[in-house]
Amino acid sequence: MNDLLKKLLILRSPGVGSVKYNSLLDEYGDLNSVIDSLNLSNDFIDSIKREMDMANDMNIKYICDDDSLYPRELLSVKNHPIIITVRGNVQTLNKKKVSIVGTRHSTVSGMNFVAELAQSFCEHDYVVVSGMAMGTDTAAHVGALKSNGNAQTIAVLAGGVDYIWPLENESLYYEIMERGAIISEMPVGMKPNGTNFVQRNRWIAGIADSLIISEADMKSGSMTTARFAIEYKKPVFAIPGHPSDARRMGPNSLIKNGKANLCMSVKDFFDDEKIQKDKKINTPKNDILDKLGMIPVSESVLANLVKKTVPEIKSDLVVLELQGLIRKQDGGYVLN
Repeated sequence: MNDLLKKLLILRSPGVGSVKYNSLLDEYGDLNSVIDSLNLSNDFIDSIKREMDMANDMNIKYICDDDSLYPRELLSVKNHPIIITVRGNVQTLNKKKVSIVGTRHSTVSGMNFVAELAQSFCEHDYVVVSGMAMGTDTAAHVGALKSNGNAQTIAVLAGGVDYIWPLENESLYYEIMERGAIISEMPVGMKPNGTNFVQRNRWIAGIADSLIISEADMKSGSMTTARFAIEYKKPVFAIPGHPSDARRMGPNSLIKNGKANLCMSVKDFFDDEKIQKDKKINTPKNDILDKLGMIPVSESVLANLVKKTVPEIKSDLVVLELQGLIRKQDGGYVLN
């Protein structure tokens, strides 16, 4: 039985996380003694071996916290994961990193700003870290992938590293896997639950050198991530917005209370020849987007405005909604 299997047997035992794992090692002295104390069944041992076989079949790597590939920033966080699974380029883990987080219901302008920031960071040899959710996370990953080369972005998942969530980001998942890395501390094949997302947010905050928060309401997971970053004494940057927008209350409050630095542009981080003043990631040109605003417009009215039939615009509406550019409201559609 090798050390990786022994560690997984302990970590996958009910009620055992990083804290309990370390406590058991302190109490019993070594892996073998801990395993003996747990009285594990053969069925349980076989299930962990099957997980390892699944990981091997999908080229998923286990990285232990005593491995040189383990992210050095995460290693400094108390009760960090003992083992993370990685799908993609493991060399991504030890480059300079910035985490970017925000609401799933981001505005178009908010996503464009985040994408531009992410692209600029990658062009300065950073890796952009986020959680692969819709909205801000998606914009961060997409912006990073617009830069040249590989090892540009890391997606931290709340479920198993092979479990694609949300399903709308399936194509993004595979692009990140191809040109960056997907990581998790959860068992391979595991579906995420609510508690896992809080843990996921801890590692998004812990794995990077600094954190940028975009649109986020006060009770959001993104604000939880920012609080973790502050606890870890990481530099936090907040993108301000109009005070009447609930999505701006989180970052605005961090700036007001002196918990975050003001983030107004790429120049807050870099000021050199790599920044092109005329570089912008514009809102996609689309006849439907041009006809929408804050007042809901029905499918039939939209179809008339763009000179198409309702069936003809339905697929466009689905795509725009999945991209987070529009949303349904009161029987019609509005811009996000």
